[in-house]
Amino acid sequence: MNLSNLRPPKGMKHAKKRVGRGQGSGNGKTAGRGHKGAKSRSGFKHKRGFEGGQMPLHRRVPKRGFHNPFRVEYQVVNLDTIAERFDAGTEVTPELLREYGLVGRTGGVKVLARGDITKTLTIRAHKFSDKAAEKIAAAGGTAEVLT
Repeated sequence: MNLSNLRPPKGMKHAKKRVGRGQGSGNGKTAGRGHKGAKSRSGFKHKRGFEGGQMPLHRRVPKRGFHNPFRVEYQVVNLDTIAERFDAGTEVTPELLREYGLVGRTGGVKVLARGDITKTLTIRAHKFSDKAAEKIAAAGGTAEVLT
C-alpha cells in the first residue's frame, strides 16, 4: 500500500445534488421544496424559536420571579484554599487568585470562612464574610475590602 492507491471507502463520496435542472433529473419544477409556503420561497429564514405559527415555547411558559439587572456576582474562595496555596506574609489579591486559578475571570471576589487559617496573610478582596474576617484577624493577618 502507498499514497497512490489510497481511496475513500465505497459510498463515502457522492456527486452534489443539482436541483431545478429539469424534470428528467427527478428534481425539477419545485426542486425538492414541495408546494407553496414560506419554506418554498427563496430567502426564507425562520426566527430562532419559531414553531410554524404555534405559540413558541418561550411565550407559552409563564414568567416566574424577578430578575435584578443590577445584581453583582461574586467569585467565592474559602480560607482553607488560601491557606494551603500561599505562604505566610503574602499579599493575596484578586489578580493573584485568578493567576492561581482559584477564582474565575469575571466579577468580584468574596472570601468565605470554610476551614482554618494559621498563617499571617494580607488578603484584599471585594467582600468578606464576617467569620472569615474574624479568622484572618485572629491569625494575625488583615482583611482589606476593595471597592
